[in-house]
Amino acid sequence: MRVDTDRRVGRKFSMVVLQPTTRCSWNCDYCYLTTRDQRLEMTPGVADGVARGIEAQDRADPVTVVWHGGEPLSLRRERFERLLVPFEPLRAAGRVRHSVQTNAGLISTEWCELFSRHGFSIGVSVDGPEWANAHRRDAGGRPAFHRAMRGLDTLKRHGLRFTVIAVVTAETIGRADELVDFFNDLGADRVGFNIEEFEGANRREPVITRAAVEQFWASLFRRRAQGMEFRVREIERLLSYLRVARTGRMPSNRKYEPIPTVAWNGDTVLLSPELAGIQDEAYDNFVIGNVARELLPAMLAQAHDRRYVAEFESALSACAATCEFYDFCGGAQAGNRYFEHGTFDIAETTYCVNTQQALVTALHSTVSKESP
Repeated sequence: MRVDTDRRVGRKFSMVVLQPTTRCSWNCDYCYLTTRDQRLEMTPGVADGVARGIEAQDRADPVTVVWHGGEPLSLRRERFERLLVPFEPLRAAGRVRHSVQTNAGLISTEWCELFSRHGFSIGVSVDGPEWANAHRRDAGGRPAFHRAMRGLDTLKRHGLRFTVIAVVTAETIGRADELVDFFNDLGADRVGFNIEEFEGANRREPVITRAAVEQFWASLFRRRAQGMEFRVREIERLLSYLRVARTGRMPSNRKYEPIPTVAWNGDTVLLSPELAGIQDEAYDNFVIGNVARELLPAMLAQAHDRRYVAEFESALSACAATCEFYDFCGGAQAGNRYFEHGTFDIAETTYCVNTQQALVTALHSTVSKESP
């Protein structure tokens, strides 16, 4: 199958996700990672390959290098800092900025100093107050909440700003006000709420109704109007879209971010970090190349030859033609399509319904109720 992905999927990247290690010391119930109990670690040669790919890309804006995982801080700090060396000339030239997504359990003064030296933005995964973190445990099954809070306290003592990603489960979806109260006190700049999804190693079947999700978003809109202390990622994205739409200057050549994700060994997948490490012979395990042998721009130039990229582009075209929400959302996440349906050539997913459609309808119903 060959489709011109220039229509829907971009061939330049503003973000690249790196997996410095597959290891995570926690064992959360909803985690999608299949290799979190293995200690496979990235080498400086792989990091160098990524840096060369960024340098070769014809792009004026900086590329965000997202250190994900596994738990990135499970890698020894000295080894982690060696992986940063190839990026330093690019960072000094304003072409790279670093970001890390961590469970916060291993944050220390030394890690804070490293983050400061290299200009990291910091994302932390925590689901709310202690009761909301029942699914977040360490490898021994012990609650992990208090270790995460110690790490967050360490960040704050060192004056480091942070954002949060919170997973919303069937147990927390109806308690939005309690979540907001917690995050108001926590001091995060922004919180992204991920409605629990069926993907990767997470085989749980979240029982969350559309009505419950709409009520959740409506509660957040209400609290925002009352003076919320933090920004909500999803709400700000919707409001930003509406501001641009009002000007009549919506881009006509909108393209999906390819999101190259580089595994510990250099193998690279596109479209969704959750596809890294997934074994599926029908899709060649989603690997489009290896940064030790080929530059990222060269991989992206040939992305249209890959079956899953072509299927996804076809699905985006179908979304654009049939879905009333497409102008806002730009098409559902690739990983959700695959994990829910086993294919990328599908239009609607649970992510579409819960995080895009329900968000829009919640805003509409909130505004309608407030209008005279």
